[in-house]
Amino acid sequence: MTSPSFELFLRLSTALLLGTALSISASYRRRADRRGGHLRSEGARLLVGIRLLGLVFLLPMLLWFFWPDAVRWAQWAVPPPLRIAGLVLQLVALPALVWVLHSIGDNISPTQATREGHELVTAGPYRFIRHPLYTFGTVFFVGMALASALWTWALGLLPLWAMLLWRTPREEANLRAQFGPAYSDYQARTGRYLPRLRPAR
Repeated sequence: MTSPSFELFLRLSTALLLGTALSISASYRRRADRRGGHLRSEGARLLVGIRLLGLVFLLPMLLWFFWPDAVRWAQWAVPPPLRIAGLVLQLVALPALVWVLHSIGDNISPTQATREGHELVTAGPYRFIRHPLYTFGTVFFVGMALASALWTWALGLLPLWAMLLWRTPREEANLRAQFGPAYSDYQARTGRYLPRLRPAR
């Protein structure tokens, strides 16, 4: 059983980090919508599904922020050091997410479809991995699961990952169709979610 002050610290810290991450992401996405060109509707249904799923599993998290007694049933016994480790993961992931958003700029898309005038981004974290937003987003969300000790949030990550695993090959097929050999060469020297240890043969 953790102390009320420890729980308050974790709740306030996680709420602040999540609010900051969402605000920064929304700012970059609004700018991309204004300046990044038309976006096709491909993948819109999947996006709606991801967002609805996120809202379902976000509700216990919001209750934990503001009314923690209401979600005691949804918490498991995570040792305090692991909960602190979850907070550290969020702290590490947040500047990494800003790095990703700054690097991709106006090319960011909420679906697997590309924008008109989309550019092939190979700088910043994209120099090493093709989907760093998914990678660092996962680190951030795993950190939230540990810090909150909410098994409902951890459970919600499973279908989210399944959707991303389904979406990623389609996203890459669009990029391959748009950029041709340049994207194939880029795939050969980078990893999908983690850096490639050695070039593909």
